[in-house]
Amino acid sequence: MCAVMSMADARIQVEDYGDLDELILDGVYGDLIDESVLNADREHVSVSVYVPAETSAAEVMSFLRQRFESEHADVELTASGVCEEDWAESWKQYYHPVRIGRIVIVPAWERFEPQKDDVIVTMDPGMAFGTGTHETTRLVIGMIDKYMRPGDRVLDLGCGSGILSIAASKMGARECFAYDIDPVAVKVTRENIKDNDVGNVFCDTSDLLANVDKSERYDLIVANIVADIILRMADDVGDCLAPNGKLVVSGIIDERADEVVDAFLARGWHVVEIAHENGWCAAVLDKNM
Repeated sequence: MCAVMSMADARIQVEDYGDLDELILDGVYGDLIDESVLNADREHVSVSVYVPAETSAAEVMSFLRQRFESEHADVELTASGVCEEDWAESWKQYYHPVRIGRIVIVPAWERFEPQKDDVIVTMDPGMAFGTGTHETTRLVIGMIDKYMRPGDRVLDLGCGSGILSIAASKMGARECFAYDIDPVAVKVTRENIKDNDVGNVFCDTSDLLANVDKSERYDLIVANIVADIILRMADDVGDCLAPNGKLVVSGIIDERADEVVDAFLARGWHVVEIAHENGWCAAVLDKNM
């Protein structure tokens, strides 16, 4: 749980009193323990994430919810400090157009005058992950722009707000298939598909590859998730890749990059490119079919 919470790019606090009774018996703290600590819950671990005002708390909650659901973790997520309506809206004053090469992510409520050759993706992430401000999203969009060919079929696993599929569509993909385990993310993606008028992007609910049509092949597969979940699909994702296709994985902290890459190398994949930004890693892989 702590590993996932630490990926929210915010300060965290862990409260785990599971060993407290043993420490008391050992006389480690003597009489220094406060009564509130003595009465603390020994059965559950609490991890608090403190989100700065300029960060979308809704996006952080969605990020965590999707990761825990994909891990089938028994975790309860709650928000405190402000009412949900406030934290779902107040961050918008800090969300402005984000340029990633020729792609410009424009908040749906902002006006923007595009330059020549700009590819505009209008985005309202709502309660889903994917504003374009996170390093992993920027890394993957850059990889899509670099490696996707016009007419490619794209598979987006863990689509969040749909930002990657919509960007791929506007960069020339023939079809994009976006999946997420979170029904809220699917709803948000479908709304963003409509707002961007991209009729070749299709979205549905799936736990990774569970509901993906495996009889089809995809020229580019993107998965901006986290290391543990990427490792879960390492055995099967190659079955969906078209000849000469590419797999882009991200959401990986630098400390786990070698572990993820080595797992794919052991399964016959090859590294095409690895990129890093502010402690995050994205990798492009291919496989001889």
